[in-house]
Amino acid sequence: MGFSRQGCWSGLLLFRVGHGQSEGERMVVSDFHVFIRDVLQHVDAVQKDHPGLPVFLLGHSMGGAISILTAAERPGHFSGMVLISPLVVANPDSATLFKVFAAKVLNLVLPNMSLGRIDSSVLSRNKTEVDIYNADPLVCRAGLKVCFGVQLLNAVSRVERAMPKLTLPFLLLQGSADRLCDSRGAYLLMESAKSQDKTLKIYEGAYHILHKELPEVTSSVFREINTWVSQRTAVAGVGCPP
Repeated sequence: MGFSRQGCWSGLLLFRVGHGQSEGERMVVSDFHVFIRDVLQHVDAVQKDHPGLPVFLLGHSMGGAISILTAAERPGHFSGMVLISPLVVANPDSATLFKVFAAKVLNLVLPNMSLGRIDSSVLSRNKTEVDIYNADPLVCRAGLKVCFGVQLLNAVSRVERAMPKLTLPFLLLQGSADRLCDSRGAYLLMESAKSQDKTLKIYEGAYHILHKELPEVTSSVFREINTWVSQRTAVAGVGCPP
C-alpha cells in the first residue's frame, strides 16, 4: 500500500473482518476486539520478515478507534500513530440515551436490522470523491446493522478507558465540520493521552474523509503525514528504502 504521495513510505493495508475484501458477513463482528487481534496478528507476521524496522499505526474513522485500542494493548511496541478523523466519542445526534437504549434492546431481537445508510454527502466536500465512493463495489449498501452499531458503542467506551494509557507519539488530523466522528473527540484525546509527543491539526470546514477532501486539504494531509513520519524515522536512523 502506498503511504504518501510525496514520500516513499509503504505499508500493510488491512481490510477489517466483514469489510472490503475480507471474509465474513458484511458489517457484522462478534466483538470489536476481533479487529485489534487481527491487526496484531498481521503486525507480528510482517515483523518476522522485517525485524528491527519501526512500526507506525495509521487509522481513519473506525480504524482510528482500532489503532488507539491496538496501541493501548501493546504499549511501547509502536513507534507512532497517525489518526485521521478517528472514532473517539459517539455522535451526540445519533447516540442519545434513548437511541442507545433502543439499539441495545433491538440487538437482542433484531440484531441484523438496518439502522440506515450513511449519507455520502457528509463524507467529503469533493463531489468527485463522493461519486467514486457511491460507485465503489466494496462499500456495503445494506446500511449499519443494529449489532454493529452496538459494537461501535462498545468501542467508544473502550477507547475512553484506553486514552489515558497512550504514551506513544501521535499525529491527529480532524475536520471541524465532520458529522460522523465528532471533532470533540480529537480535543478529548489530546487532553487524555499521556503522550509527550502529540500533534493536532484541525482543517476548518473539512468533512470526514480528509484524504479524499478538496485538493488543498488532501495535499496538506499527505504532506503532514509524510513530514511527521519522516522526522520520527530519521531520529531512529531509518530512512527510505533504496
